[in-house]
Amino acid sequence: MTYSPNPQVLNQLTPPPPHPLLSSLQKDSFDYFLHEVNEANGLIRDKTADNWPASIAAVGMALTVYPIGVERGFMSRQHAVKRTLTTLRFFAASEQSTSPSATGYKGFYYHFIDMESGARAWNCELSSIDTALLIAGVLTAAAYFQQDTEGEAEIRKLADMLYRRVDWKWMMNGAQVMCHGWKPESAFLPWHWEGYDEALIMYVLALGSPTHHIQPENYAAWMNSYEWKEIYGIEYLYAGPLFIHQLSHLWIDFRGIRDAFMRDHDCDYFENSRRATQVQQQYAIRNPLRFEQYGEFCWGVTASDGPGFISQKINGVERNFYDYIARGAPYGPDDGTLAPWAVAACLPFAPEIVLPTIEHFYKLRLREVNPYGFKASFSPTFKCVSTHKVGWVSPYHFGINEGPTVIMIENHERDLIWSLMRKCPHIVLGLQRAGFQGGWMEHID
Repeated sequence: MTYSPNPQVLNQLTPPPPHPLLSSLQKDSFDYFLHEVNEANGLIRDKTADNWPASIAAVGMALTVYPIGVERGFMSRQHAVKRTLTTLRFFAASEQSTSPSATGYKGFYYHFIDMESGARAWNCELSSIDTALLIAGVLTAAAYFQQDTEGEAEIRKLADMLYRRVDWKWMMNGAQVMCHGWKPESAFLPWHWEGYDEALIMYVLALGSPTHHIQPENYAAWMNSYEWKEIYGIEYLYAGPLFIHQLSHLWIDFRGIRDAFMRDHDCDYFENSRRATQVQQQYAIRNPLRFEQYGEFCWGVTASDGPGFISQKINGVERNFYDYIARGAPYGPDDGTLAPWAVAACLPFAPEIVLPTIEHFYKLRLREVNPYGFKASFSPTFKCVSTHKVGWVSPYHFGINEGPTVIMIENHERDLIWSLMRKCPHIVLGLQRAGFQGGWMEHID
């Protein structure tokens, strides 16, 4: 079974009417960003665990969901402006140096930072991809808050400064592709962004920079590491975890626009994510490893929390389970753990299979007595002391799970974030330098 992309049709789809299940799920997931925050600096907790640090990626998602909150009546515009300003002022004033306790360096920020001080947490890396997700939120705030007021003018000014400060060329470290990160103790990490992954948004931002932009040749070098595969009769640009096919799409509308690789394969990244969603469902239907409850309406393998690094013999089969790792399908790793949020974030790509799956997750009681929407992940195969019909359930919520849920429901139903970023000159320039053509880019003023 193969699929032919039709980006012209995809780009003209009329947004569907609001779905009551999606509306309540979006509001509950949005509440994570209202409550898991330090109001003094705008930092967002990475996950709902005691004494846990902030995640700069979650902050980027918070800056993106605040406009959604205003438009949906979840928060006032005044509150959103205050919260956004608090966040941007913190990052603008935070320490940028080689000190191991700084917040960042060269415009980049540490993956995890202390919720109170903003200092580097856990000796983590200065993260190129997480900085990109933060900056995507920064630019979203600037695109939305366009009123002629002192507060919104300051948002735009700070956003421009933060973007201009990121030295993307420095993070290349002389290579053709972007480095994963840097540590003050050991300098650049040995890994670079190669192979199709969530770095698409990072490369677009790095190409569009008005101060430290990388070259189109660097983007071409990244594309050269892609793997085009055929799985279950579906041809697509392969990546195993679902989040890879979603994160860049939170901000960029890839319907009908194509770079050189996608032109060569008569596809686009939106259509590619639709195919990846189909592969995930087909994997669960086939269920080659015979995990419990996998099927047509129970799928969603991605980076997620898990039962822990434990082995169990279940029905005569030795099963190895994992903690938080990037699970993937169909080639693994997979331990029977599914993530409902990852299904919800596929809504724009394949609503015809996503909506029935969301309804099934509701029936599994994955949202009951739960302040922030669906449970982060669950494993029916893992045997534990639990009265829940799905077995093991993660006790935590994560900012980088809640953000995609809010944003992709919005893009699916009302196109808000995509429409904002189609008008962002930095995103447009980055796409142009990457060689994207067609679709909505043909109508840019």
